Amino acid sequence: VQLQAYGGGLVQAGGPLRLSCTASGTVIVFNVMGWYRQAPGKERELVAVSTNDGSTSYADSVKGRFTISRGVAKNTVFLQMNSLSPEDTAVYYCYQRHPIINKDYWGHGTLVTVSS
Repeated sequence: VQLQAYGGGLVQAGGPLRLSCTASGTVIVFNVMGWYRQAPGKERELVAVSTNDGSTSYADSVKGRFTISRGVAKNTVFLQMNSLSPEDTAVYYCYQRHPIINKDYWGHGTLVTVSS
């Protein structure tokens, strides 16, 4: 199983960016999909999670600005980020959880840089 994340880049403060993450190499539909981020000198933090019952949750710091959603394609998840601020600068990692063996698979991360 491989996860590939796309969409990182440089954006001005206040602007939007959309990240995507697709898992390949499996016929299993993962039940939990989410995004973490790690800013320089900080610990990795959970940003957003989506479960296959339709529920979502967000870090307080991104509520109202970020939206996690699932794609039509199997094992695809998006993170729409609006009103970005320099504090959102980080490497963003997607993960997806195998529903049977309860194992998390991770993407390599995509860098988001927000300039002031």
